[in-house]
Amino acid sequence: MLYSTHISKRIFILLSFCFCSTFHCVAQSSKDTMKIEAIVYQGDTIPLSTLLNLYIYSKLTASQREAAARYNRLRNAVYVTYPYARKAGIVLNEINQKIAGVEDKSVRKKIINSREKELKKEFTTPLTNLSIYQGKVLMKLINRETGNSCYEIIKEYKGGLTAGLYQTVAFFFSTSLKQSYDPEHDDMVIERLVKEVQKLYGFNEIAKPAPL
Repeated sequence: MLYSTHISKRIFILLSFCFCSTFHCVAQSSKDTMKIEAIVYQGDTIPLSTLLNLYIYSKLTASQREAAARYNRLRNAVYVTYPYARKAGIVLNEINQKIAGVEDKSVRKKIINSREKELKKEFTTPLTNLSIYQGKVLMKLINRETGNSCYEIIKEYKGGLTAGLYQTVAFFFSTSLKQSYDPEHDDMVIERLVKEVQKLYGFNEIAKPAPL
């Protein structure tokens, strides 16, 4: 009986030792194991980690500040004037379509006068609030929307003498009614800003008739 009890104690101690060892290994394994990203390079497994973005800031130079100011001024002018240029373009293009092929001057004048009041009512007050710089941008955008310079439009609707008078006045304001629009080169930035405005307000390109 005593021998049996001694054996039982030995078995109990052995099982306890095995259990404790196993538990210690599991606990140690669970504490020491860490999942990380890795990459295999030339047969070696190397730990991989992605660092957070590092942002480096510096003060703008004088030329950079001037460039930013010019861009912001132009961007503001396009945002202010493009809706007017678009509305004017729609009306002017409709007039051009109606007078196309009409040789009778009195009929042409009647068509033009019928829409002139609409243009004056729609744009007289807002346009008088524009700066000279915004007016320059507006003339470029009207050219974009109609395919004609403001000089060509005034000459067609009001005659060459009136167009010449407006051109002279524009000259004293350091601008020109004959401003062209070159979206591929000189006016590439304006064109990009126009696309930005169109996307923002959901504007589509308006149909343009043949140039005057």
